[in-house]
Amino acid sequence: MLEIEKISVRFNSFGLQDVSLKVEQGDYLALLGVSGAGKTVILEVLAGLLKPQSGRILLHGNDITSLKIQQRRIGLVYQDLSLFPHLNVEKNIAYPLRNKKFSKKEVQSRIKELAKQTGIPHLLKRYPGTLSGGEAQRVALARTLASDPEILLLDEPLANLDVKLKSGLRGLLQQINRSGKTIIHVTHEYMEVATLANKVAVIENGRLVQTGTPESVFRHPESEFVAHFSGVKNIFPCRIEGNGNNNGLKKATLGKACEILFVGNEEVGSGFVIVSQEDIILSEGPLDTSAVNQLHGFIREVYLSGSAMEVVVSAGVDFVVAVSRKSFEKMNLKPEKPIWLNFKASSVKFIKN
Repeated sequence: MLEIEKISVRFNSFGLQDVSLKVEQGDYLALLGVSGAGKTVILEVLAGLLKPQSGRILLHGNDITSLKIQQRRIGLVYQDLSLFPHLNVEKNIAYPLRNKKFSKKEVQSRIKELAKQTGIPHLLKRYPGTLSGGEAQRVALARTLASDPEILLLDEPLANLDVKLKSGLRGLLQQINRSGKTIIHVTHEYMEVATLANKVAVIENGRLVQTGTPESVFRHPESEFVAHFSGVKNIFPCRIEGNGNNNGLKKATLGKACEILFVGNEEVGSGFVIVSQEDIILSEGPLDTSAVNQLHGFIREVYLSGSAMEVVVSAGVDFVVAVSRKSFEKMNLKPEKPIWLNFKASSVKFIKN
């Protein structure tokens, strides 16, 4: 449906570099990266606000790279929303409809429909300056949807909202997407990707570094940068020395002397190993298990993380382990307690420098 082919946009000290993406009808794509990575620039190129120096944009096979913003059925909602402060909510939503010469009856019908969809019928006579952040975001969505875009571009739509407002707006975005609207959503929050998107593209310094489903990207990060976004907390510099053991496993040395085994082909070199905190099992003694990595250490600290607990275990390096509240209480886990870490070689991901 939408294809971005080797788009480059150059500024004095920054630019997008050969960005290519494919977005299908009904996709919810998250553009994930730190501030300044180039996420918003991609939205502005798609919307027609910025012209790329090279590459092209295809919509349904048609080249729209040079089309003006008014000629594209692509709607952009900026983080600052840009509502007209002198117009009430009803007139803000009506603005794009009146520009398209809809009749008065059609305008009123569409406003009523959009207000119901976005949950703002009670706000129609209010002015932007009197709205909360969540209310203003819903109004901005309604105004953009009024022009019936094929693709909805969102620039950090959940930023600066409290937990309750974020939850409500997430539900609205899911509803809009389920109705068939294609959404491209800029964010730097892992949880927004995990709860909303069916595809993710990670951007670092103007380049796409990994794309795929959230599960494939976050379970199999291809770089340390992507791994940090996945929420994995066990990311360790390491060195590979020798051939490992006789079972075809390789040995990585973390810190001064912490050694773990993993599945791989590396003979020698350096990089990073990643172990998900959910893949580690705690025990009070060595286990008779297929988990070849069994490390003895002690609990450094414990803390609540969402509905579960996270335990920091020092075993040459500090590992973070996710534990259910029930297991936490049953094992009486507390600082200074001796403990064993157990995880499979297949749970260890190695990334070359």
